[in-house]
Amino acid sequence: MPLSPLLRQNLLFALLCLIWGSIWIALKAGAMAMPPGFFSGARWAMAGVILLIFRRLRGHVVTVPWHAVPRLCAVAFLMIGCNALLLLYGLRHVGSGLAAIIEAALTPLSLVVFAVLLRQEQAGAWLFGALALGIGGIMLLFGPTALSAQHDAMELIGGFGVILSCFSYAAGTVLARPLTRSLPPAQVAAMTSLFGGLLLLAICLPLEPGAWQALDLRWGTAAWAAWLYLVFFGSLGATVIYFVLVRDWGASRVGTYAFVTPVIAVLLGVLVYDEQLRATDIAGMVLLLGAAFLVLRRR
Repeated sequence: MPLSPLLRQNLLFALLCLIWGSIWIALKAGAMAMPPGFFSGARWAMAGVILLIFRRLRGHVVTVPWHAVPRLCAVAFLMIGCNALLLLYGLRHVGSGLAAIIEAALTPLSLVVFAVLLRQEQAGAWLFGALALGIGGIMLLFGPTALSAQHDAMELIGGFGVILSCFSYAAGTVLARPLTRSLPPAQVAAMTSLFGGLLLLAICLPLEPGAWQALDLRWGTAAWAAWLYLVFFGSLGATVIYFVLVRDWGASRVGTYAFVTPVIAVLLGVLVYDEQLRATDIAGMVLLLGAAFLVLRRR
């Protein structure tokens, strides 16, 4: 008996939330077991190659005009290269659940900020309210640690890296918007993944400790499992589901995944890595998710 369209869409949404909520465990596992830049570069380059091969087999053109290459490179650097390095090195010192909360809340907020700065959208009182909530949430998450006499400097640096990765991803996304008007979005995604992955590998192989040794592919079971999960489920499977739901539901409704995936990530972080949550962490998370709610609801 075939599933009804509504049930099928709800199941796809639940699967999307489960995948994107659980990739934080795989990201942290990879960051702890492998040189993070090499690990991420290999992941994104492979995802880009697979997408391009799939599009070629479907009969689509997989080349891009030369005039689009500089913007594609800039987008790949911000969305993949810079974002991945900051995020994965940050995850070495910040819990996966906490990083997921920051990413899920600050990404929609920073997207709007950059869109306003580049005059793609207009600001309103709702934006300033969201910014206030977001700043308050960050202060609650890291303020007590920063003011403590026994503060953990590496946790602060890791948290700052996760925050900067959100801004880098958002800036790249806003810069990518004009590309989607002249190129198919799937082609932009494929080329961005490939360019970003190759850029990471080009930077990390000569500079990142342990990157050359990782070319022997003797990564261990945990690292290989995390990498394969991120490539086929995180980069390919969930992305396809996301665009299907955007087509059927619209972006605003699908954007509510931002309130579900952090809960999954926090619970998995507690179960798998025995991560601890303070009362100020929970209060900060609530404020950050409130900021994301204002942005997504408005949009």
